[in-house]
Amino acid sequence: MESSTIEGTSAISQMHFVTAKATGEEYGELCDSAEVDLDIGDTNDFKIVIAVSDYDTEHMGYGCRIFAPGTEYGGIIGDIESISGTRKVALRGRTWRGMLEYKVVEPPAGQDHLTLSGELNTVIRTLIGDRFGGLFVVQEADTGITVNNWQVDRYVTLYDALQKLIDNYGCRLQICYVQPEGLEYGYVTVQAVQIKDYSKDLEYSQEDGIHVTVRDNRNGVNHLVCVGQGENQDRITLHLYVQKDGTIGKTQYYKGSEEIEAVYDYSSADKEKLEEDGRKKLKELQNCKKCTMTVDDIDLELGDIVSGYDAITDTQVIKPVTQKVVKCQNGKVTIDYKIEGDD
Repeated sequence: MESSTIEGTSAISQMHFVTAKATGEEYGELCDSAEVDLDIGDTNDFKIVIAVSDYDTEHMGYGCRIFAPGTEYGGIIGDIESISGTRKVALRGRTWRGMLEYKVVEPPAGQDHLTLSGELNTVIRTLIGDRFGGLFVVQEADTGITVNNWQVDRYVTLYDALQKLIDNYGCRLQICYVQPEGLEYGYVTVQAVQIKDYSKDLEYSQEDGIHVTVRDNRNGVNHLVCVGQGENQDRITLHLYVQKDGTIGKTQYYKGSEEIEAVYDYSSADKEKLEEDGRKKLKELQNCKKCTMTVDDIDLELGDIVSGYDAITDTQVIKPVTQKVVKCQNGKVTIDYKIEGDD
């Protein structure tokens, strides 16, 4: 099992958050004392804490927008909390990406699946449709990619349907809040763009002055004895083993002094559930490599591929970015990037 984290502090000190009415008319920037915590790629939500004296119901109430212009960082307020004894207000909501997770794609009446064909962004436009009124606009840009008879899974979220589609064509979903000239309101643009593979041109390492920390743990469990329902000799028992390549199977590879065992007791599980959860447990316990890199002045998007190397452990990590956490405190904005496999 390999897990990695990239923590980056981008040169975004000038980034600012703006509030707007539910109809999109802008009100003004959040004050420097506002505390922003926004997640892209995992929970896809945000929390903003401001002083009661800075709160304005018309521009920061339910349905209002908060966003950083020209970025994906923003969303709609749907949860307001008055924090007792602090004279502060917490504003919470889903990000634009998070809103895609709360729409469901159904097959057309009388059909097993929704089937789509055409240029990739045109297909995305069909999937999104008018589900968000005029708030979401799919770009007219031609990706040069043609989709042929793509079957959308039954009863999935719009976000999962979009993600599976673009993953199949090696693309990522680019989301951005724009402020067009001549209009009092902005909107969210969505389009498929090619993933950037920085690993081919740039590899972060200690030699670059980058802080790279690698932990190579080879003391992990490689034999998990799983026990489920039943009493005494009638209890369901299942043996799971880590294979040479790190996968999990039912044939023992490590033996003798190399065998490291543990018990997973799940007394209410039937055989199927015991195996399902037992595999998850063994993945947590088996050998792992963890790589943490702290880099400056980077601007990565979800799906971008990055690479890091540590000479001491001879460890190389090449993974896509799966999460961005944006935080703003005392006017300073930082972004933490997490990459695939960081559990």
